[in-house]
Amino acid sequence: MASRATAALASDEHLLLTDLVLAECVYVLESFYEVKRPRVAELMRSAIALPSIYAIDRASLLRALEVYELHPLDFAEAYLVAQAESTGITDILSFDRSIEKIATIIRREP
Repeated sequence: MASRATAALASDEHLLLTDLVLAECVYVLESFYEVKRPRVAELMRSAIALPSIYAIDRASLLRALEVYELHPLDFAEAYLVAQAESTGITDILSFDRSIEKIATIIRREP
């Protein structure tokens, strides 16, 4: 499978990388393959940078990967932080107290 995936990524064909698919890749690399956070972030940034890859909101994905790499948040929460920052709606309802460590976000208990 890896060789087929590598061939697809190296092709001239444009491929859509959705936010949800990237989140699933992060989850599989971290949980199943036990890849450490910095390496997961590096691999996903490399995938986003491929000429064949089209991401709808590349900047938000890259910011989410940065938050994920630097803070003890799951990728979903890191993505939420990136989206909040990009929209300017920085008040987040969350039970996850780790979000409080992100200076740009205000976490409120639901």
